[in-house]
Amino acid sequence: MDESSLPGVGAEEIERARAPLERAWTLPPAAYVRPDIYDLEVERILRRSWAPLARTDQAPEPGDYIATDFMGQPVLLVHGLDGRFRAMANVCRHRAAPVAEGAGRRKLFTCPYHAWSYDTEGRLIAAPLMDGVEGFAPEDCRLGQIRTEVWEGFVMVNLDPDAAPFAPQVEPLRRYFQAFRMGEMAVVRTLTYDSGWNWKVLVENFMEAYHHLAAHAQTLEPAFHARDSVVPDSDGPWSILHMPAAAPDASRERLVQGLEDWQAQSLFAAVAFPHFLFALHGDGMAWYQMLPQTAGRFTLNIHICAPRYLLELEGADEIIAALEQATAAIHAEDIAVNDLVWRGLNAPMTGQGRLSTLERSIWQMNQWWLTQMGL
Repeated sequence: MDESSLPGVGAEEIERARAPLERAWTLPPAAYVRPDIYDLEVERILRRSWAPLARTDQAPEPGDYIATDFMGQPVLLVHGLDGRFRAMANVCRHRAAPVAEGAGRRKLFTCPYHAWSYDTEGRLIAAPLMDGVEGFAPEDCRLGQIRTEVWEGFVMVNLDPDAAPFAPQVEPLRRYFQAFRMGEMAVVRTLTYDSGWNWKVLVENFMEAYHHLAAHAQTLEPAFHARDSVVPDSDGPWSILHMPAAAPDASRERLVQGLEDWQAQSLFAAVAFPHFLFALHGDGMAWYQMLPQTAGRFTLNIHICAPRYLLELEGADEIIAALEQATAAIHAEDIAVNDLVWRGLNAPMTGQGRLSTLERSIWQMNQWWLTQMGL
């Protein structure tokens, strides 16, 4: 088998994955399990793609900040006193210590090592005892600025300073879900999981309803039949999975107001490649925030979102608890099958598998992934 430019992957395997959906195969197991391929993903995809770092409602007031890590880069997300959201390198320009930890609200960020202080725009405001340093220019010591956009309430970041803007690439995706008014939703609960698989395993699981037949036989399948799922055409770096209700019930009032019946009674899954995942339904949204760490591990935060007015309603806690319980139950079923997939992908006799026509989103993602990897 002739080798491709991807370590451990043959040209024939790439050709199979590149075939039209009706003849297509999955990516080869090496694309998931090999650390050297993951390193190439980091270089060619994960550090060059847009990903959501937070929702604006998670840092609602000027001065609010969140310190986190994104693809090995310590990041400080700040709601500036000027009202703008900025992502900056959380690395002091003096001796590289983080200038903030956790989350909170500040007007100044003071490094705990030598007390250099920065404002909410990352500008150096104070550097004690630097008066005698020849040529020292505070204006040259601003915290490193990271590309940032706000899209539908999500604060998006990209470590590539030359990346194309995010919003124009996904405009059809925004229009498709415009009626849900995602920008008006708020995070009401967050579930965190240490996930022991390659990040693509979860993306694939999230973007097909075929597995409802077995993995969710008693939960999702009775409500959203696998056979009825539809994946619309996509001309950009995104995919949509539409799962119509098996037994539509227009009598139940939904939390998201102003939807047409077909929207209110359906379940939708969407991905902006590579791993910006969100599910929409008549009562809100679940945003699956993925933070890859290695070829076989990532942190998953499932942020449960609902229309903001819910927080003011009597009985909101019970409604939110029900949303949390349902989300956790479904993901527990997904964990079980993803564990099985990961076990199989690491087995020596495992090869590529044929895709079902119900797995069109996976095929769309694979075509994008192969192109980004230079194949």
